[in-house]
Amino acid sequence: MTTTLYRGCLVMRDARSPFDFSPQDILVDGERISAIEPSGTIDSADEIVDATGTLAAAGMINGHFHSWDHYIKGRVENLPMELMMPYLRPAKPLQLTDRQVYLRTMAGAIESLRTGATTIVDDMSLGPSLNRGHADAALQAYEDSGVRAYLGFSMINRPIVDSWPFVEECFSPDLLEQLRALPRPAGEDLLGLVRDLANTHHPASRRVGVLVAPSAPHRCTDAFLKECRELAEELDLPTIIHVLETRLMAITADEFYGRSMIQHLDDIGFLAPKTSLIHAVWLTPGDREVISRTGATVQYNPFSNTVLGAGVLDLRALQEAGINVSMGSDGCGIPFNCSMNTTIKFGACLPRIRDADYDKWPTSADIWEAATVGGAVAFGREKDLGRLEPKHKADFVLYRLDSSGLLPLNVPVRQLVHGETVGGIDTVVVDGQIVLQGGKLTLIDEDAIIAELQAVHAELKDQIMGSEDSAQPVFEGVEKAYRMALQRPVARDMTRALLEDHAQNAKPK
Repeated sequence: MTTTLYRGCLVMRDARSPFDFSPQDILVDGERISAIEPSGTIDSADEIVDATGTLAAAGMINGHFHSWDHYIKGRVENLPMELMMPYLRPAKPLQLTDRQVYLRTMAGAIESLRTGATTIVDDMSLGPSLNRGHADAALQAYEDSGVRAYLGFSMINRPIVDSWPFVEECFSPDLLEQLRALPRPAGEDLLGLVRDLANTHHPASRRVGVLVAPSAPHRCTDAFLKECRELAEELDLPTIIHVLETRLMAITADEFYGRSMIQHLDDIGFLAPKTSLIHAVWLTPGDREVISRTGATVQYNPFSNTVLGAGVLDLRALQEAGINVSMGSDGCGIPFNCSMNTTIKFGACLPRIRDADYDKWPTSADIWEAATVGGAVAFGREKDLGRLEPKHKADFVLYRLDSSGLLPLNVPVRQLVHGETVGGIDTVVVDGQIVLQGGKLTLIDEDAIIAELQAVHAELKDQIMGSEDSAQPVFEGVEKAYRMALQRPVARDMTRALLEDHAQNAKPK
C-alpha cells in the first residue's frame, strides 16, 4: 500500500486530549493512520505533503441529512416540520432520471466535503416507487466524490396522511381516500433492497455502504419496525429513525400509543446500540432512562430544529443520563444547507437559551466530540472513526492557521467550533485518499457537475411548481391537525423544548 506523510502540521487528536503546539507528522498507510510523531522523526514515505501552517482535525460525521430535497432548496420557509411535509413529500413528487438523482446526490457530497464533514448519512426517499436505478445512482455519486457515506431509504409502509393525528376530522373523506391510495414501495421490497445492496455495499468493508432507515414509528407499522430491527441485527447494520422531533410528535404518540414514543419502541424491542434516534427533542426523564439502558444514540440537529421551531434539545440532560449524542444537519430543503460547520455553531449556542445557569451550557469540547466521536459511536465505528489516532481511518481535514477563525491559535477546539469558517479548509482526506487539496476537489470535475446541475434544475422548474400546487390541499388538512394538537398538553415532565407553551399562545383558526 502507498504511504503518505503529512509533514509539519499541528494535530488535534480529539476534543479532550491535551493539545501539543509543536508540529507533528501524520503517516498514512493505505486507508489508515499508522503514526503521529514529532515533525522530522518519520524518515520516509512514498509521498510527502507539506502540511506546514495547518491544523489537522478529525473530519466531522454528519449523522443525518436528506439528499432528495436538493432540487427544492429554498422553496418553502417559516413553517413547522409537519407543515413542511406536504411540500417535502408531495402528493405529486418529481419524476427524475437516474442522472438527475446522481447530480442532486453529488451536490450534498460536495457541500459536505467543503464544510468539514468526511462522513455523511443520507436518509434518501425513493418516492412512490422502488427505483433501483435511483439507489445505484446515489451510491455511485458517493463513490465518485470520495466522501464516506451511509445510505438509507427513508422506509415508510403506512400512508403518509395516517402519520398525523386527527386526520378523520381534518381531511375530507374524498381527499383521505385519494391520499391513502397514493402508491408507495412495499415494506418487504424496501427491506429486500437493503439486503441486496448490503452484499456489495456493507459499511464494515466499504467506504460507501447502506443502513436500515425506517422513517419514524408513526409512519410505520409495528410489524414493519420489528422486521427492520431483525434485518439490522442479521446483517449487522446501523439503524436510524426520526423520533419526537416536534411537539406534535409528542401528541401523536399519545394519540397513537397512549404512551411515550420511546417507551413504545422499547416495548416492541426496537431500541438497541447502533440505533440513532434522530432529533429526540421532546423527551421525558423516563425516556432518557430507556435510551441510556438500551445503548441507543440521540441525534442532535440544532440548526434544523431552530429553522422549524421544533424546540431546543436538552443536551446536558442527555449527557447526565449517559446517552451518546451525535450530530447532523438535516436535509437542505429545511435549513437550506447541509453544513456541519453551521451545525456545530448552532449546537454550541442554542442550548444557552434554555437555562441561565452557565454551568449547564455545552462546551466546545462537548460539541466537537458529538460531531466526531459521537457519530462514530452511533454507527459502531468508535475504534476507527472520529479521532486522529494510529490504526484509525485516515479521515481528517487540514485547516489553514492563517484563516480568520484560527488566527491567532489559542484553544483549537473552541476556535474550530465557534470561529472557523469553511474558507479555512485546505485539504480533506477520506479513507487515506486526498479528496480536496488547495481548496479544489481532486476526484471530480466540480465545475462541470455544478453547471449540469443548474441546467437540470432549470428543466425541472415546471415540475417543481406543479408539485407544490399538489401539496396545498394536504397542507390545509395538516394545518388543522397541527392547530388541534396545540390545544393538547404534553406530559408534565417532558423536556421544556420551547420557551413558551404553544398551547397557551396559539389561536385556533
